[in-house]
Amino acid sequence: MSWDQYMRIDSSIPAIDPIVNLSKDSIQIQSENRQIIQAVRAVNASESLGQNELTFSLDPRSRRPIVKIVNRETKEVVDQIPSEVILRLAEDLKKAG
Repeated sequence: MSWDQYMRIDSSIPAIDPIVNLSKDSIQIQSENRQIIQAVRAVNASESLGQNELTFSLDPRSRRPIVKIVNRETKEVVDQIPSEVILRLAEDLKKAG
């Protein structure tokens, strides 16, 4: 079985360089991202979403993890967590503070 059968990852997002990002916070974030990836794999392997699948990516601006529910046939995004509105709100608040 190929990697894609378990999970899709948005390849347009550059990988996090573990050599450059060795701070305690970045190590925790990478650990949390691994946990999300494992959960995405488990859900997709169970086929409990029927015609949908989960995808994992990082928001290119904030580098926050994003999980999307995507229709396998049409590739249409059914839902996204967190939503684009929340991502942009967080970005705006960070700029203001």
